[in-house]
Amino acid sequence: MQRPSDQWLNYHVWANDQLFTHLEQLPEEVFHADVTSVFPSVAQALGHIYLFDQLYLSVLEGVPSEDIFPKMPIWSEETKGKSVGEIRQLFAGVADRFRDLLQHTPDPDMAMTIHHPKYGSLDTRFSDILHHVVNHGTYHRGNVTAMLRQQGYAGVPTDYLFFLLGRQAGTPSL
Repeated sequence: MQRPSDQWLNYHVWANDQLFTHLEQLPEEVFHADVTSVFPSVAQALGHIYLFDQLYLSVLEGVPSEDIFPKMPIWSEETKGKSVGEIRQLFAGVADRFRDLLQHTPDPDMAMTIHHPKYGSLDTRFSDILHHVVNHGTYHRGNVTAMLRQQGYAGVPTDYLFFLLGRQAGTPSL
């Protein structure tokens, strides 16, 4: 039986894939077009999701914050100037690492303490951080939908309910 944490990760990956499939059908200039929004372009919004997926993956892997923060500019640079397909590949690599981590995590509800240089320590659970990753991605996929609508294009449904309906109908979601 699938654990809830695995299902949440599968949803996050599915929703990102839905978005990438939709973006690949639009003119490439839509991806990099300047918009007045939370992010200056769809590409930069996805770059932000990628950056924080990497950051929280590192947190869940137990990497100390002093080793994570210097990598943030590198992760940010990895998405700059890339096409939809290239960024999709970066996301796929992170998804594979998340899956591997979950596969090797016997108790996704295990307690953990996160240390942040500015905000201090947080006693939490592995699964809470994974939920944060999913919630963060959901929020910013909504930003992307708004940015697409600003440019005259529809968004794509990525709500959790659509993921569940697809699984129930036997539609491959991953």
